Amino acid sequence: MNESTIRAKLKCHEVTKTADNQERVKLWAVYDPDPASENHSFAKATPSATLEITIDNPAAQGFFVPGRDYYLDFSPADLTNTELAALAPTA
Repeated sequence: MNESTIRAKLKCHEVTKTADNQERVKLWAVYDPDPASENHSFAKATPSATLEITIDNPAAQGFFVPGRDYYLDFSPADLTNTELAALAPTA
């Protein structure tokens, strides 16, 4: 199998504060019916995705904003930093 990275694009739908002062963030796959839209291309490649994360680090809380889109890059965790850099998507 050829190693590579996969990029998904998700929209933040909800950020809630938990009773123990953490943030719970829910993101879903983006969608746009306009074929010229980047979100349309991402929706064709990843038509369904749901991510729920809990953030305990106060410095990271507040990063996610409902309604805003975020990229999520997946890469194998067992690669070195040099190998990961070679696989990183270019903007």
